[in-house]
Amino acid sequence: MALRFLATRPHPALLQLPWDTPLEQWDESYDVPLARGISRHVVRFVRVESQVYAIKETRPAMAEREYRMLRDLVRLGLPVVEPVGIVSGRESPDGEAIEPVLITRHLPHSLPYRALFSHRLQDDTLERVVDALVVLLVRLHLDGFFWGDCSLSNTLFRRAAGEFSAYLVDAETSELHNQISDGQRSHDLELLRVNVYGELLDLQAGGLLDDQLDPVDLIERIEDRYAKLWRALTGIEEFGTDEMWRIEQRIDELNDLGFDIDELDIVTDWDGATVRIQPKVVESGHHARRLQGLTGLDVEESQARRLLNDLDAYSAAHGLQADDPMVVAHRWLTEVYEPFQAMVPDKLRGVLEPAELLHDVLVHRWYLSEAAGKEVDFFESARSYIEDILPDRAATVRAAESSTA
Repeated sequence: MALRFLATRPHPALLQLPWDTPLEQWDESYDVPLARGISRHVVRFVRVESQVYAIKETRPAMAEREYRMLRDLVRLGLPVVEPVGIVSGRESPDGEAIEPVLITRHLPHSLPYRALFSHRLQDDTLERVVDALVVLLVRLHLDGFFWGDCSLSNTLFRRAAGEFSAYLVDAETSELHNQISDGQRSHDLELLRVNVYGELLDLQAGGLLDDQLDPVDLIERIEDRYAKLWRALTGIEEFGTDEMWRIEQRIDELNDLGFDIDELDIVTDWDGATVRIQPKVVESGHHARRLQGLTGLDVEESQARRLLNDLDAYSAAHGLQADDPMVVAHRWLTEVYEPFQAMVPDKLRGVLEPAELLHDVLVHRWYLSEAAGKEVDFFESARSYIEDILPDRAATVRAAESSTA
């Protein structure tokens, strides 16, 4: 059988990998030491020049189906790993068939959930991770996606301005519809509860959870968090015509959740006494899109919110509120963002995303200012952070990324 490579824009060097050998038999020289999650399949991380790929062996029908599904989700702008291609028609030198592989691009600065907890992080880290997973599920459901196997294990997490963003990495059992039914949503939510409960017990058995944390309480939080978020994004609200300001309030609340409204369905009562509103089309990434439009920076939603706050503070401090926002954003980039990035030593670059570094400095500045009883200069705070905090933070992140837990 001839080797077949189905891909978007494959790197030529990928063709030179030893596809005539099962993944579990590949020489360790191909491996990139990255943290691994739990998987039903053999998975290897391989570096091809400057890019790292995740390669997963799976059944033929599943490989092509998952590849197509991930491509559809990428086109919808959803937070998923980027599919690169499928290699099928694999045979060993003696003619024995070998399972095809699905190749995805490794998500930089991301970790599986077990690596996050391999070093006993802060007590509230698990709640923030689970919140990120719930937000991911809601975003997928809004676009008609039925996951069918939602869990911590099938998700990667990236730090984003003190919070976490979750990305789907496994779509083997999923389905994409024009609109998801309430029954499908309930089934996904039940799978999420069951899977996460088992994963929490596994962490607990390994001594990786705070002894005071109750997995049952956290599972109940999942259901409550999902219900509130779904209701905020899709629920119908009625109010009197003398409360029209509540339309803007509803939009602001959705923006604060990281979602944007493309269309509102507004219906007034026949006598004009009441108004009913419902978001019709809801997209995520309001703050990220605004920041990218102003600065060109492509960052996570919570990072964008934090950076926009700093941009607004910069504008107010320099009396620029009446100026063109694009001009102000350019000044902020050239006078704050870029000079700060240039301050980071070469040996510490790339450990954290630039936007995450800036967020950390802004938090550090707040603590320094509170201790000093006055506002501390940004670049003074940056020097303090780079000298006193960043080396330890970098060591912790590198230890987690190299963990094989």
